[in-house]
Amino acid sequence: MRSKPALLAALLLLAACNRNAAKRIAVIPKANSHEFWISVHAGAAAAGQKFGVEILWNGPALETEYDRQMQIVDSMIAQHVDGLAVAAAERKALNRSLDRAAQLGIPVTVFDSGVDSSNYMTFVATNNYQAGQLGARELGALVGGKGKVGMVMNAPGSASTMDRERAFEDVMKAEFPNIQIVARQFSMSARAKGMEAAENILTAHPDLAGIFATSEPSSAGAALALKSRGLAGNVKLVGFDASDDLIADLKAGTISALVVQDPFQMGFQAVKTLVDKLHGVTPPKQIDLPARVVHKADLDRPDVHELLYPDVKKYLGST
Repeated sequence: MRSKPALLAALLLLAACNRNAAKRIAVIPKANSHEFWISVHAGAAAAGQKFGVEILWNGPALETEYDRQMQIVDSMIAQHVDGLAVAAAERKALNRSLDRAAQLGIPVTVFDSGVDSSNYMTFVATNNYQAGQLGARELGALVGGKGKVGMVMNAPGSASTMDRERAFEDVMKAEFPNIQIVARQFSMSARAKGMEAAENILTAHPDLAGIFATSEPSSAGAALALKSRGLAGNVKLVGFDASDDLIADLKAGTISALVVQDPFQMGFQAVKTLVDKLHGVTPPKQIDLPARVVHKADLDRPDVHELLYPDVKKYLGST
């Protein structure tokens, strides 16, 4: 049996180890399947390195796997992580999980896409309504303020893309009375389904003037549809987000403009808010990140290059 002094020393050592152990912050994206989320991951990893916290990154394969995301969130809560950052794939699906985190005193930052629950500390996201306005005004100008346009939307229940879509509708109604939105179809956050949605719209409306796609897979699918029909450049396409394929389509003229977020900064700020809370600093309830419109002519600008090509390998290795 250990002597009392030895036992006391062991307990003091254990307490010191617990104090010095890196805090664990779970970061759960909507999915791991798009370049957007890879950039978010890199930003979260960069914050983890800078602030000395361990990042536990895990998400479903697809943005429509709502149950799988809920399982991952619940698993992280069961591990009693020190902080939780989550991008909700569906705005209502995680409400009970967030309630449970609040009961356990785990601070939660919601990022990218909002939730119906009020049990979170901070919301870090692109101002998606403003981003949708940018897309609407860009497409309105490209089609000369008149004609028929369609929307290739993302998925039902995705708060971030729903905000973009609502803003697009509002601007068209208020500022472009001679433009008619004739079709709305979902990509279900899949490139192939996005292509199918755009094909359906183009078939039904051969005189279509333009398309607004509200997510990366929707944009990629719409671009594929235009290329397959020989309509690249004739039907104006304003896409959303950036990937190597989308940038190539922008250079080639298939995509007329991209509304671009800063996913690296989103991941970084989501982690930073939790680190601040762990150090006794309560962050703002909402942190808005701006979006911007990028044209082919902008691609050589240093600030645009930095935005489109974050140094992912520096933080994620060969991912």
